Amino acid sequence: MSVNISAEQPTHFFSDVCKNFDHAAQFTKHDTGLLDQIKSCNSVYRFRFPIRRGNGFEVIDAWRVEHSHHQSPTKGGIRYSEMVNEDEVMALAALMTYKCAIVNVPFGGAKGGIKINPKNYTIQELENITRRYTVELIKKNFIGPSIDVPAPDYGSGEREMSWIADTYATMNPGQLDAMGAVTGKPIALHGISGRREATGRGVAIAVRECVSIAEDMQKLGLTTGISGKKIIVQGLGNVGYYSAKFLSDFGGIIVGISEMEGTIYNADGLDVEAVFQHRKTTGSILNFAGAKNLTSAEGIEQPCDILVPAALENQITLKNVKNIKAKIIAEGANGPTSPEAEAIFYKNGGIIIPDLYANAGGVTVSYFEWLKNLSHVAFGRINRRFEETNNLNLVNMVEGITGIALSPMQRSIIVKGASELELVNSGLEDTMIRSYHEIRETYNVNEKMDSMRTAALVAVINKIAVSYQNLGIWP
Repeated sequence: MSVNISAEQPTHFFSDVCKNFDHAAQFTKHDTGLLDQIKSCNSVYRFRFPIRRGNGFEVIDAWRVEHSHHQSPTKGGIRYSEMVNEDEVMALAALMTYKCAIVNVPFGGAKGGIKINPKNYTIQELENITRRYTVELIKKNFIGPSIDVPAPDYGSGEREMSWIADTYATMNPGQLDAMGAVTGKPIALHGISGRREATGRGVAIAVRECVSIAEDMQKLGLTTGISGKKIIVQGLGNVGYYSAKFLSDFGGIIVGISEMEGTIYNADGLDVEAVFQHRKTTGSILNFAGAKNLTSAEGIEQPCDILVPAALENQITLKNVKNIKAKIIAEGANGPTSPEAEAIFYKNGGIIIPDLYANAGGVTVSYFEWLKNLSHVAFGRINRRFEETNNLNLVNMVEGITGIALSPMQRSIIVKGASELELVNSGLEDTMIRSYHEIRETYNVNEKMDSMRTAALVAVINKIAVSYQNLGIWP
């Protein structure tokens, strides 16, 4: 029986992350002191603050962890959840360091947590909590465009990031780059096109790249390409919804969707957008037309080619890994597979696309937003019209020489200059493709390497070691 995605998570997430790190470290030749520095959390700030509720007060527990300062600023989301704890925030901060390194984004890792269930608070109370949290970070120098840059995570979104940006700018009058202190902001507040769907898009690109390699698919007994592959997605939040949407757009068949209230499954496929609207209307994914209802626990154990856990950590464990029928697990969530379960899954001939790579699309596009905020220029604003004019001149010249006129549609496709969204998506796609092949190359170089996660962490360790050497800390 699998773990329910609404269950309280045990406090050994950071231990699992360190266990994976230590396992990968044996494939490197770095000094043990350097390895210890890389995996340790540099700064852990735990604090409490009161808010007024009704006629009384409530004390809120909160954290901000800066895992690594080998690059500045540090970067990571803020999780709003009743289940959040210090161990979880430390683990997520470490994963952020590794994510940034594997996709070559020049940030150290960080993470934040506020121990609340957002559904239990009014919008005004959530604003008070978010602004007070930001003030506490400012007081301790735990936020700033060159220090530590938060972002959305589970339970938070554009609205909360706008409150953080406004609070930071208010308390730092005259700071030119104040909007770069947080990413995931609304477009109107200097956010960037494509950020909301970036993590899910990154997951879909990672899966598409994995299944495009004939040699690897042959070992799994699967055909090459994503078209026709049966996919189950756990979670219909931001990451799960967009993962399912883009995987479907790429030609995959979404046969199962799992959420806290249960699972729906249809071997012939589900319409992702219709399921999303059904849940919006009824408050549940259950009882969707043409699908059978299952429990949350049963959802990830149904027949499929690819499983995308995109909810919370610790979903695939020793208790249920032998019931997983997928050949590929693409970790849209952070830490959904325990180290012990992963070893069994690989022993049974599967492949896991690890979280530190698979869900790095969000931080990649956050990096683009941060660059936009520091440069104060939207992508494409300066060169788009110039590109269109150049392309138009080229089309006119070719038509004049050949005597063949293009159709209006052909002309518009060729002439068009790139918009911000197109540039962001192009940068994300290039990042995910390059990083996947870097991990795979590392994996194939050593026959004793036992997983893609180990290969990714080896690449991460080597990159961070170079950063420390460049800082002159280690010879």
